[in-house]
Amino acid sequence: MAPRRKGRLMEQERTAQSAHTRTPDATATAAVWSGDALTIERLALPRLAPGEVLVRTELATICGSDLHTLNGDRQTPVPTILGHEAIGEVIALEGEPRCTDGTPLALSDRVTWTIGTACGECDRCAAGLSQKCESVRKYGHEAMDDHWSLSGGFASHIHLLPGTGLVRVPPDMEAALAAPANCATATVAGAARRVALDARDTVVVMGCGMLGLTAIAYARDRGCSTVIASDVDPRRLRLAREFGATATATPKALGDAVGRERGADVVFELSGSHRAVQAALGLVAIGGRIALVGSVSPGPAVQVDPSSVVKNLTSIVGCHNYRADDLEDAIGFLQRSAVRDGLARLVSTPWPLAEIVEAVGAANAGTHPRVAVDPR
Repeated sequence: MAPRRKGRLMEQERTAQSAHTRTPDATATAAVWSGDALTIERLALPRLAPGEVLVRTELATICGSDLHTLNGDRQTPVPTILGHEAIGEVIALEGEPRCTDGTPLALSDRVTWTIGTACGECDRCAAGLSQKCESVRKYGHEAMDDHWSLSGGFASHIHLLPGTGLVRVPPDMEAALAAPANCATATVAGAARRVALDARDTVVVMGCGMLGLTAIAYARDRGCSTVIASDVDPRRLRLAREFGATATATPKALGDAVGRERGADVVFELSGSHRAVQAALGLVAIGGRIALVGSVSPGPAVQVDPSSVVKNLTSIVGCHNYRADDLEDAIGFLQRSAVRDGLARLVSTPWPLAEIVEAVGAANAGTHPRVAVDPR
């Protein structure tokens, strides 16, 4: 399979051809996942169709979902280029693609983009569920084809399709701060929107990895004066304090900590643990809202007493991915956050793309909440 693909790409090799281009690049370098191994390959740059954009990748980070694929815990169509957390510079575009704020995209713009495309016309898009568009194509999740090979962040270039939400990244924003924005940060922003997070809310954050630490900082940025963080790892609990948690507790002690606040108005469940999901049901105050974010893979069933949900007026909201406006909100939050330096430090010193296997090893070892890759 690999020799045939390389031969086809050699026949098609050419520079990006577009009405607007500013690149002498002839080919891209990418870490291609075959289902068994990551290999560094040279790929032709695409001939852009109307509404498409070519970005030179500045920095990418390795998300937990990438590790799930690489470790054999999730099936992904192959061959593919993984990686969806990334930022980069626009070096070619066709037609007049626009950013989420309505302004035209321009060459040299520094951008981030939504994890998937949205047609804007199907029933799901019309209902405000654009992340579940009926024709969605997701970056870092799709098999390579003749037109769309550069679909993931673990490459020197990425090919953005029409229907992708585009958000400019401020020139002074650290690459390490911005790269995870289009997954971790925007997911938190989307979850906060779905549970109508309010400054008056008492907030509980369950799981203090990248998402959890971001959720703590986001809730504090929104004016929440009480944010209780929980994790099994003492090191993560110390970090939670640094990011604004007003109290921390192990899962065993969490009930008492929340009880002292007479219950939680909002619970962000970010660990994916079925035990945490079960516990969340007992933490909410009257009218409380639970955002289930971490349970992205099948797990053990959770017991629910429907009468307690009814009598407590509890809202349970599933939160998966996000909308384009959530990504715009995420970049704004990162720009003004009081702990932006700390959020940037959650990302490792970048590994070169040629050492992607070693970078994955570091990510599996948990050296940082996010391990960075520099594909340039």
